[in-house]
Amino acid sequence: MIKIGDKIPNIGFKIMGKNGPDAISSDELFSNKKIVIFSLPGAFTPTCSAKHLPGFIENADKIKGMGVDSIACISVNDAFVMGAWGKDQNTGDKIMMLADGSAEWVDAIGLGLDLTAAGMGKRGQRFAMIIDNGIVSHLAVDEHGEFEVSSAEAIIKVLG
Repeated sequence: MIKIGDKIPNIGFKIMGKNGPDAISSDELFSNKKIVIFSLPGAFTPTCSAKHLPGFIENADKIKGMGVDSIACISVNDAFVMGAWGKDQNTGDKIMMLADGSAEWVDAIGLGLDLTAAGMGKRGQRFAMIIDNGIVSHLAVDEHGEFEVSSAEAIIKVLG
């Protein structure tokens, strides 16, 4: 599993653009920036939609005011789903909605999650990271079924 001090692997994401899915690489996203990225098991799922993403939307200005360039939400869903979920949750330009459709990125950092037995297939664990210029400076991974250390409020405490 990735740890503090490790460089983020240069694996791409998809993000919904005006004309459909656009590609964005890890290097493009993280180089020369301070980024908060949080992962959740699935778009439109109960905890993710009721607590995790809304917490970051509500606290986006505060987090960015603490020296963060961007906030990104990642899930093992396609760009169409992530774009629709962003619209549904009114993320606007506060949160980048990144798709890791084949779990390539979460697997590369050792934070993939197999929920096949629950009928959900391959997913990403619930976690939050602070990435400074492509290097992990903070990593918080919630225990399966929990939602605590990856919340916006927990990130604010770390940034403060």
